[in-house]
Amino acid sequence: MEKYYTEIKWAFIFIVTSLLWMVLEKVTGLHSNHIDKQQYLTMGFMVPAIWIYVLALKDKKKKDYRGRMTFKQGFISGLIISVIVALFSPLTQWITTYVITPEFFPNVIEYSLKTGYHKTRAEAEAFFNFENYAKQGLVGAIGMGIVTSLVVAFFVKSKR
Repeated sequence: MEKYYTEIKWAFIFIVTSLLWMVLEKVTGLHSNHIDKQQYLTMGFMVPAIWIYVLALKDKKKKDYRGRMTFKQGFISGLIISVIVALFSPLTQWITTYVITPEFFPNVIEYSLKTGYHKTRAEAEAFFNFENYAKQGLVGAIGMGIVTSLVVAFFVKSKR
């Protein structure tokens, strides 16, 4: 376990940051009054998400590899972070859905019907719900984690 302390630490930093981002979205009205902007502004989370991976791999390089880290070592470290984040993503989604912003799904369902994004309530409810978002979060955490790990590992690796 101690071997993966850095990855575990940064995975939990990522998880807490994502929950704080959801609080920020709620407080700024992106889950209610400004729901029309939510789908665009939520992508802003990519900035702190990538930054966390950069800091995590730099930390790994400095503390665990004494300043010399290969691309492969960095990529594997990023993957471990991604897997931990993915494993906790259903819990993170549960906290978001039922604790932070329980009004989000009803609001986004109404908005999607009003704008014609979904034609029927059943269609909107089938898309905007905890189960579907939990699945999307799991897949998204792995997919985006792989891509982010590849890119960040390339830039953080030691130069020969």
